Amino acid sequence: MKIQTKIFGEIEIADDKIITFENGIIGFPELKRFALLHDEEKGTNVGIRFLQSLDEPGFAMPVMDPLVVKPDYDPEVNDELLAAAGNINENNILVLVTATIPGDLTQMSVNLQGPFVINVEEHKACQIIVENGDYPVKFPIYEILQARKAGE
Repeated sequence: MKIQTKIFGEIEIADDKIITFENGIIGFPELKRFALLHDEEKGTNVGIRFLQSLDEPGFAMPVMDPLVVKPDYDPEVNDELLAAAGNINENNILVLVTATIPGDLTQMSVNLQGPFVINVEEHKACQIIVENGDYPVKFPIYEILQARKAGE
């Protein structure tokens, strides 16, 4: 499938790379098909990737692995909330959180309260809300990323 994206231009998405959100995502229930994109030159270890909608090619959200900025991230989630992602286990799960990247990069943050849970084997996913108050919607990450970069 070819789509014209806002960030990456025209790209080809293989059928086996399509991730289906049965219930859509929060705020956009009509968007159900996505692909996970990244800058090919930087490889898959790049911090920021994009959850690109295939239903609305102008829509893509920056996402990242929450463990990069919060190594102890481990929200308790009711299994019922994960049902739309299929049969999840520790070998097929990918958890991502949305990143906010404003003009002032020192204000970068991630939403630890609304992670995406992706079953990489079945290509199914869901977005959940973590109910306990341990994880904020705007978790600042600029200083954490700078410290990581300095340590490399």
